[in-house]
This record gives sequence, structure tokens and C-alpha cells, in this order.
Amino acid sequence: MIEKLNKTDIEILRLLQQNSNRTIKNIADLLGMTTTPVFDRIKKLEKRGFISKYAAILDSKKLGLKLTVFAGIALKNHTRSYLEKFVKTIDGFSEVVECHRVSGNFDYLLKLVLVDIEDYEQFILTKLALITDLSNVQSYVALSQSKSTNEVNLDHLI
Repeated sequence: MIEKLNKTDIEILRLLQQNSNRTIKNIADLLGMTTTPVFDRIKKLEKRGFISKYAAILDSKKLGLKLTVFAGIALKNHTRSYLEKFVKTIDGFSEVVECHRVSGNFDYLLKLVLVDIEDYEQFILTKLALITDLSNVQSYVALSQSKSTNEVNLDHLI
């Protein structure tokens, strides 16, 4: 069951999603409120788990990471202990920025951000290939990106 949020809390979440670096004063001004209740609401949203963390979103291309690869991973072994070990291993790979358990032809879908195709080949040879019980790996190289956001749609809460 979804925990109830009022319109002010939803607006605070929208504003923080757009720019988590906003000041309490800026948010209060945009909402026509004073800073103290806005600060209190944000602290409650954090405590209740609606805000899990704040982060800077970096431009990977400017940092020399020009290749994005989506890798579909099929596994031979599906025991709970193996899946937990697999996820723990994948979580330790800095190239992997997202790991999703999925339905369909694959068990997991990974999103990797790398320097170039040679970097991806090294990742496969020195990391991925060492994982036992891989059945199939299917790679999809992103040619371009038309949308990228971390903003979650909040319209269903209104």
C-alpha cells in the first residue's frame, strides 16, 4: 500500500527531483511557505524513506565514458543463494551502473558505462566471464540517447 502524501509534500519531492541542490529558502519561496515547515517536511520525507539519497548527476561523456551497453544476462543456476552471490558480484563492478532482475529471455539486465568498446571487451574477459553458471550474455550498444532522467512520475499520487 502506498503511504499517503499531501500536495505540499509531493511538490517538495518534484522540486528536489528537478534540482536536489535547491535551498530550503528557494523551495519555501516557490511554495509560498516559510523555511521552518519546509525543512521539517523534508526531514520527515527523508525519515519515511521517500528521499533515499541526494546525488550529483555527472556527464559521463565529459568524463571520457563514451560507451553505454545494456547486457542481458541469462543464468543456468536459479537457486536463491546463487542469485544473491551473482548480484553481490555484479554490484562490485564499477562499470555496472544499474542491475535489474527481469522477466523474459534474460534473468538480469545490466547497464554499463565505459570508456569504449575495448573497455567493454576487457570487462567481459576479466570480470563477466569469470562468473560461473552464465548461460548467455546478449549485448546492446547504445548508439545515442534521447532521454535520461532520474525523475519519478508523481502524478498518480495526486
